[in-house]
Amino acid sequence: MHIAVSATPGADDAVTFTDLDEAGRLLGQPQSVSRDDFPQAVAEREKRSPRWVWDDTRRWYPALLAAEVEIERCVDLRLCHTILRNAAATAESELALSAPSSWDAPSAWAEHGETDTLFDLGVQRGRDDAAGADPVEEFRLQRAAVAGSLDPNRLSLLLAAESAGSLIAIEMQFAGLPWDASRHNDLLVELLGERPPLGQRPARMHELLLEIRAALDDPSANPDSPVELVKSLRRAGIDVSSTNRWELARHEHPAIEPLLSYKKLSRLLTANGWNWIDTWVEGGRFRPVYVPGGVVTGRWAADGGGALQLPHQVRGAVIADPGWMFVVADAAQLEPRILTAMSGDRAMAAAGRDRDLYDGIVASGAVDTRAHAKVGMLGAMYGGTTGESGRMLPRLARAYPDAIRFVEEAARLGESGAVVSTHLGRTSPNPSSEWLELQDDSRQEGAAEAVRARAKTARRSWGRFTRNFVVQGTAAEWALAWMAGLRRRLALLGPELPLRERPHLVFFLHDEIVVHTPVELADTVAAEVRTAADDAGRILFGALPVQFPVSVAIVDSYDKAKA
Repeated sequence: MHIAVSATPGADDAVTFTDLDEAGRLLGQPQSVSRDDFPQAVAEREKRSPRWVWDDTRRWYPALLAAEVEIERCVDLRLCHTILRNAAATAESELALSAPSSWDAPSAWAEHGETDTLFDLGVQRGRDDAAGADPVEEFRLQRAAVAGSLDPNRLSLLLAAESAGSLIAIEMQFAGLPWDASRHNDLLVELLGERPPLGQRPARMHELLLEIRAALDDPSANPDSPVELVKSLRRAGIDVSSTNRWELARHEHPAIEPLLSYKKLSRLLTANGWNWIDTWVEGGRFRPVYVPGGVVTGRWAADGGGALQLPHQVRGAVIADPGWMFVVADAAQLEPRILTAMSGDRAMAAAGRDRDLYDGIVASGAVDTRAHAKVGMLGAMYGGTTGESGRMLPRLARAYPDAIRFVEEAARLGESGAVVSTHLGRTSPNPSSEWLELQDDSRQEGAAEAVRARAKTARRSWGRFTRNFVVQGTAAEWALAWMAGLRRRLALLGPELPLRERPHLVFFLHDEIVVHTPVELADTVAAEVRTAADDAGRILFGALPVQFPVSVAIVDSYDKAKA
């Protein structure tokens, strides 16, 4: 059964519960309780194992966790609405065809420093616009959209996984990642020197600044200003157009090495320096604010704190509590294995069976080195057609035609302006109106060669996006299924204990998870992590012979996981 949760109209201090069947039909009369009684009322109803239906997990779940009330399942209507509104499989549904409402957050696709992709996939920032909308009516529309879709089973699985992710995100924020601020300070002092007065550079950065200025023979060179730094570099005869570290590294000059070192330390100071400790670490915990579905592929984003970019320099500050350990696991070659499963390429599945996939590709004779296998596969998934990746692609296409054909077809669809969908049905956005206008202009009789060239470049770029969308988006679905399954398994290791007193997830980074566990349960948790990964593969792809192995480390500090 389902239980919808909403603010009681006309009573700010009351909450209404509405029992629903699978289609959203009422089962009895709605009941209201006060806000103070809300956690206890949920706890009593949770014994019936319902699926809770609410507008936004971020709005309701934190108060429950604070009262030590956990729930097993929910429907996050805001997250699900976004998927169904844009899915090709539900394009003809009433939900998709209706006028924009309070359930539709405004399109806010923008660059985000934590997307970790080779091109801008954008981040959607959710809002609380749906707070006053009727969750029962929205749930009915969503269920009708799924029922009338091209593949209800897959879409239902996607919505369940997305909603489970919303619970996990809030639970990880609530539990927090153990963080030793004193150890973090020591790491910063080792790398930067003592904490400087406000407005001054740490000692090591000041030393590097003097080296840079001396090498450039420019006492006013300012590595903190990209515009001014480019001018200084050019005056010294270093022909650069930006301060990108990859461009700088191509030049040989005494200023380059200290400049690259300065930029690395500057990033550390800005992203995870002393101000970061003051802002984000409290009570021995870092509490990241995750944004499930924050990237258009379905990958997560982080709204502050940089959870998706914790540099290795500070991971030594992530120290388990006394008597506890971390179980750190990451999926090996997740995206190419996802491609293998989506395309049904049995030759590639065989190459990765019981071994490193890239080593298996070499053993098959497709390419000669593991490095070539890796760069070739990345090129296939990200559209690399030049250099080593371009040279490897024909070899991979001969050895694994189904896999390569799959991403090539996704790219061609993107180049034509069509959308593509992940395995479970999340659909890519349409190209922008500017993109479409450029393509129309290029097809006009007498169109300038420059216009045709720009249109071709734009087509290729969008094709690279759709090529990767299907793989990266499906990898995100696998990760959600992995975490959701693991969450259920961890709950069984201490069913009578509060979340923070039993093994629990504390960190997630696309294809890597960290569990905080009592030391005596660490081996059991490691086994559950592996089993949950196997289950996720079967849930998404059935009996296809594709493995999703995970490497697991049991450590007392995060930096030791990949030592």
